[in-house]
Amino acid sequence: MDQVLHPSRGLMGRVALPPDKSIAHRAALFAALADGPSQIVNYPDAADPQSTLACLRQLGVEIEEEDGVLYVEGVGRFGFTPPDEPLDCGNSGTTMRLLAGILAGQPFDSVLTGDASLRDRPMERIAAPLREMGALITLTDGCAPIHITGGANLQGITYTLPVASAQVKSCVLLAGLHAAGETTVIEPTPSRDHTERMLGMDVVEIGGARHLSVREGQTVATGTWAVPRDISAAAFFLVAGSIVPGSALEMRSVGLNPSRAGVVNVLRTMGATIDISDEREHSFEPLATLSVKSAPLHGVTIDGALIPNLIDEIPVLAVAATQASGRTTIRDAAELRVKETDRIAAIATNLRALGATVETFDDGLAIDGPQAFSGATLDSFGDHRIAMASAVAALVADGPTTITGAEHAEVSFPRFWEALTSVS
Repeated sequence: MDQVLHPSRGLMGRVALPPDKSIAHRAALFAALADGPSQIVNYPDAADPQSTLACLRQLGVEIEEEDGVLYVEGVGRFGFTPPDEPLDCGNSGTTMRLLAGILAGQPFDSVLTGDASLRDRPMERIAAPLREMGALITLTDGCAPIHITGGANLQGITYTLPVASAQVKSCVLLAGLHAAGETTVIEPTPSRDHTERMLGMDVVEIGGARHLSVREGQTVATGTWAVPRDISAAAFFLVAGSIVPGSALEMRSVGLNPSRAGVVNVLRTMGATIDISDEREHSFEPLATLSVKSAPLHGVTIDGALIPNLIDEIPVLAVAATQASGRTTIRDAAELRVKETDRIAAIATNLRALGATVETFDDGLAIDGPQAFSGATLDSFGDHRIAMASAVAALVADGPTTITGAEHAEVSFPRFWEALTSVS
């Protein structure tokens, strides 16, 4: 699908954001692991979290939806049934990596696969610690399909994360629920902390590193989860509202978990006018209303410990950098090279197509601004975040811009184009 956008004269109104898919994935998986019924309010209809539901249904979990509430009949840690065919995770790395942790300790064989993009993403990062625990796992050239042989007797381990990754951390902890003894994950650099919040885990700080542990026989409680609106989705409108002159946007009930709110902090440092109001907490997660108005931005350096907390927002932050005065440098973001596409190359390609000058590194980008754009044809590269970041850039271009593969935005933000039109 092609989407044509024209220069914006100002964005005004309230944006309808989708629910947070990172939290939704976990809510569904934890509800399935619980013994008995749980409810999930505001579960997203985006493709990625729906892949998680499809896989759980294949594993024998009963899931029904009524009046906007998802009802999940948890089967407990060892109540899953063998799937009749490979589990299709679609485009969702979270589905694949977290499910691998659960399935590593099951008594039956299973195969995890996905679309072409997901089958090209690195999976050794989860296979290595799972094998250390005793899991029997075979990859395909380091990627999916992942073949898991059932019946392995998992043993608890202490594992230090080589890179900050909430998915790897969660995978090992979920495997630990099925392992003998204690499993501890040591996190030298903090990553998003939804898993430990939602499971009510204690976090021990030792020498600046976070230690998280689960023990043999530990269970997951039933309950009701309420999924907040997605801060990663909000990021596109926070940047658009900042760089399009005459804009004023509002987004309600947005998740403001400190391990995810890095994009707000960075944009404020760049000079963005972002107000936070109606702060509260629900289902262990903080949320608030965000309001943004257009404002002059200036360049900043984004690197180090900041990166894990805004890795998904870097493509749209690169767009913000093109409209900011001075140089913005983004480093330590090599993880972007192995996402749904090589996001460093993809966003640089599209910004250059618009007329921008962008310097790229193995682990990031450098951009001097402000820079003027001319309308062009941009490629989504099959990546939802590149499609949406390109849309934000198109709003400040001189002339119409066409985005090819625009339908990929649906992976994480169904009705993104309608939401953008509603405030244009």
